[in-house]
Amino acid sequence: MNAIEIKNISKKISEQEILKHISFNIKKGEIYGLLGQNGAGKSTLMKIMFNILKADSGEVTILGEKIIGDEGNSIFAKVSSIIEAPIFYQKLTVYENLEIHCDYMGKAYKKDIDKILQVVGFDDKVKHKKIRDLSMGMKQRLALGRAILCKPEILVLDEPINGLDPKGVMDIRELLLTLKAQGMTVLISSHIIAELEKIVDRIGIIHHGVFVEELTMEQIQRDEIDLEAYFVNILSGGIK
Repeated sequence: MNAIEIKNISKKISEQEILKHISFNIKKGEIYGLLGQNGAGKSTLMKIMFNILKADSGEVTILGEKIIGDEGNSIFAKVSSIIEAPIFYQKLTVYENLEIHCDYMGKAYKKDIDKILQVVGFDDKVKHKKIRDLSMGMKQRLALGRAILCKPEILVLDEPINGLDPKGVMDIRELLLTLKAQGMTVLISSHIIAELEKIVDRIGIIHHGVFVEELTMEQIQRDEIDLEAYFVNILSGGIK
């Protein structure tokens, strides 16, 4: 069964075509990577998935439910995301921010806050820090912790390792693989090829708003494809 189905999505912003008839599916329980340079349309597509932006044409289906216009979509209770810079209450602590998140997502999740903070590498000292005192990398870790706190079936991440040091990148990589092993579906966008190769099952390449190619990691390894060279060739207009 597909967790996410993207069908013929197109979007113009100020007469500029950002997405052009994008179609692909993501299977339940896989990590799917969207690869594209900055400005390729990855973030726009994710915003359309969450009704932050409206597509000019096409449709998105998540866990069997079509995402329609301004109507409330109950399926979003089963999906978490980090799209663009995470927003927190700057004067409150790490722990207090997660408590507030649980107040509207489900108070029963409060019992898991300490566990989630440990998962993303925060000790007791950090959990009492105010958000304004955290580094960008720490905020990124906290955003991921908040996203998985309520046990979503699908996790959508837009450039999740921005601002992280090498240890942080490795920690996030291991966490995503653990979540996949637990049955979670993950969609991750990035322009960092080496990191995607280490965790994804399939990679979809977007260039200038066009879904150019899809490759499985099995295919990449079997055919000994140099993904970086392959991607650069696409960017320069080479034949796939």
